[in-house]
Amino acid sequence: MYQLNLIILKTPLSLLTLLLSFSLLAQFQQEEIRFESANPFSLSDVIVHLDELETQSVYGQLTLPVDSLNPQKKYPLIIGVAGSLGWRQHHKDYMKMYQEKGFATFELNSFMSRGITSTVGSQDQVTIAGIILDAYRALEKLAQHPNIDSEKVSITGWSLGGGVALFSAWLPIKNAITTEYAFASHLAFYPPCFINPENLDFSQAPIHILIGEADNWTPASPCKDLVNTLAGKANIDISIYPEAHHGFDSEAPVVRNEKAYSFKDCLFDLTAEGDILMNYLKLPMDSPLMQKLGFLFCVERGVNIGGNPAARALSMPFSAAFMEKTLMQ
Repeated sequence: MYQLNLIILKTPLSLLTLLLSFSLLAQFQQEEIRFESANPFSLSDVIVHLDELETQSVYGQLTLPVDSLNPQKKYPLIIGVAGSLGWRQHHKDYMKMYQEKGFATFELNSFMSRGITSTVGSQDQVTIAGIILDAYRALEKLAQHPNIDSEKVSITGWSLGGGVALFSAWLPIKNAITTEYAFASHLAFYPPCFINPENLDFSQAPIHILIGEADNWTPASPCKDLVNTLAGKANIDISIYPEAHHGFDSEAPVVRNEKAYSFKDCLFDLTAEGDILMNYLKLPMDSPLMQKLGFLFCVERGVNIGGNPAARALSMPFSAAFMEKTLMQ
């Protein structure tokens, strides 16, 4: 033991750091998972025309804990979906936290699979409908993995990805894609809730929304209204953080993004067939052109985005507890 201690003391600090990093990395293994999806623009494309859509190859990164004593162990899985700016550091902070608590994680790369880096200012290159389809196709693929517990898979996402996490629980689109698989829970960070669904059939799996009171990109009030509307019909709840903006869980300062759309004055009807209707004209926004036209009635340019340390300090442990309760108990 004395000799071992002496060797460690003489070992360069940089080498010790490298060995420690290698030891931590060795606790996990990563795999690139590929599967076939498609490129719907609207929810109605999925509900009505799914079989007619051209296929699209999509991939993501699966990170699995390694248990050398039990290599056949099955893990609960959390599928993560990034926002309009793509994968950011604070998204990865959550995924790392989940990994350290014993979850497998899957970073869905819907943007990079299509050669897109950001949809800020357009919101028409890769849509919520397309990423919901990606998420369920990923679930179908990952359910076959020998180390994944297919009954314990949650979905979480931020902003655009928050919309995916939330509306993947809407049964008309879920059942159009699959009736065999379902998410065990849905955790949505600052999602676009300014959609008023005609059909109120949502999954009975736990759904939770985390959003900032001062969010002027995807405002909190429509989320609160949706939760109230679904009370007694779905297992849904909401946490609203005071003085917190869009992206409250990042460590970046609050800045103004003049390109991004502010939806604070919007509320679009969603038909049972999956058409999102313009305000006033009630025409379906089922193409990029029709969506741009529909946005003219209520959308403004310019939003605030950035972190709120107090909200982040609350949201991270809440998220860990939510996943542990819905996937491990």
